[in-house]
Amino acid sequence: MKPNVSITVSIIEDDAPAREIFADWIRRAPGFQFVSQHDSCEDALAKLPEAKPAVVLADINLPGKNGIDCVRHLKPLLPQTQFVMLTVYEDSNHIFEALAVGASGYLLKQTPRTELITALKDVYAGGSPMTSNIARKVVQSFQPFEPQADESANLSPREHEVLGLLARGYLYKEISDSLSISVATVNTYIRRIYEKLHVRSRGQAVAKMGHFSIRR
Repeated sequence: MKPNVSITVSIIEDDAPAREIFADWIRRAPGFQFVSQHDSCEDALAKLPEAKPAVVLADINLPGKNGIDCVRHLKPLLPQTQFVMLTVYEDSNHIFEALAVGASGYLLKQTPRTELITALKDVYAGGSPMTSNIARKVVQSFQPFEPQADESANLSPREHEVLGLLARGYLYKEISDSLSISVATVNTYIRRIYEKLHVRSRGQAVAKMGHFSIRR
């Protein structure tokens, strides 16, 4: 961090108690200047371009435009501002969407105060702070993985026939009539199919069948 320079910070968060907690943390931290707080993307879009904070903490789950859309609109207006997502979401889709629109960091809301302040210093200095399990997800996304075994290879020819008819939307009675077997036998085949594919429903079985078909 540059000497004698306060890091200006704004917050976009619709949860008032949470917003005030984060604002208080920043106000009390040496070397920081709390600039503004906003309860929606729309309010931030109207006021942040004039405030020009160095760092913005943005929640993803905002009313109206969500936090990712907000960063998408604000980043071109504030190219020098660093955006850090502060959220409860740990899934890869949210992480990569946020990074793709210009966020430089991704922290979970349960991040302790000292870690949050350190992350703000880090992003201001050019880093990309992330909660450790978020960073692991990002790293894992770039690592090769073992291909999933084709469990459909364990199905008998008759079980493949039954699964194919399930995929076409046939009812159990229609499968019974089509293959000239009893409904009880159809039930037996379907139970075995579920066990071999490690699924619990028709939809899951059909989806897995489609996955293996595409891989071939």
